[in-house]
Amino acid sequence: METQLQELRMLAAKAENRRTDTGIPRVAMVQGEIPEHQLSAVYDPMINLILTGSKTMTVGDRTFRYDPATYFVMSVDLPAVGSIHASDTGAPYLAVSLTLDPTIVAGLIRDLPVNVCSTLFGSGFSVAPVNEDLLDAWIRMLRLMERPDEIAVLSPAYEREILFRVLQGPLGWMLRDIASPDTALSRIGVAINWIRRNFAEQIRVEALAEMVALSVSAFHRHFKAVTALSPLQYQKRIRLLHARSQLIAGQGSATSIAFEVGYESPNQFSREYARLFGLPPSKDMAKAMRDLHVA
Repeated sequence: METQLQELRMLAAKAENRRTDTGIPRVAMVQGEIPEHQLSAVYDPMINLILTGSKTMTVGDRTFRYDPATYFVMSVDLPAVGSIHASDTGAPYLAVSLTLDPTIVAGLIRDLPVNVCSTLFGSGFSVAPVNEDLLDAWIRMLRLMERPDEIAVLSPAYEREILFRVLQGPLGWMLRDIASPDTALSRIGVAINWIRRNFAEQIRVEALAEMVALSVSAFHRHFKAVTALSPLQYQKRIRLLHARSQLIAGQGSATSIAFEVGYESPNQFSREYARLFGLPPSKDMAKAMRDLHVA
């Protein structure tokens, strides 16, 4: 397995300290130190393979640590706070990712025996150890960076193989559920997408529950299981993350952005911002500028 990991590290060695496109649809890589504010974001559904170093992700009250030769799956859009760490030898953090396309996952599942996926249900993100079959699929995928003329023909097959290997593993149920419209996870995904599009509006949990055909109690229970947050906490995280990106981009003052993302009180916005990010808006912006300058 170490030989496979070494080849993947060499293939991904040109990654930068930001999301780096590979030229392969939905496949990206990243390497090195990444400013903390860039790791606090709403993450798209993905499979992420850690090659060197480690990463810590916190969603709500759940924290996972991802080490080399592990992969994690996010099955819904999740607001998370992350941090990365170099290896014990000083080698920089290095990882590759595949953004999930539910249509491709659904097409693959239709071709598989029913018993390939488990029937478990739980969080919308988790971690598992990688195996040699999954690493082989990733190697074939990343080798295409050196043969770009072959990407259009071969990457769809390698993508299906990566998904197939994950479906066979302990996190396979997560892929199954995002592609099945009647699962609780898929229903919660509908509500999550609505909140992401309308985060500045007041939301009624009863209306969201009705939208996805769940009772209010079942909706609360499943939403918390998937996201580690209540619906209102999820909305608050989305607001604060959106506000932070606007502030760092210089798109307005803290007060104007607070109103824009849905807060009625700038003071409440500042308190909740500091509670999540550790600093009030003005000091957090100054720190982010220093981090960007260093990077």
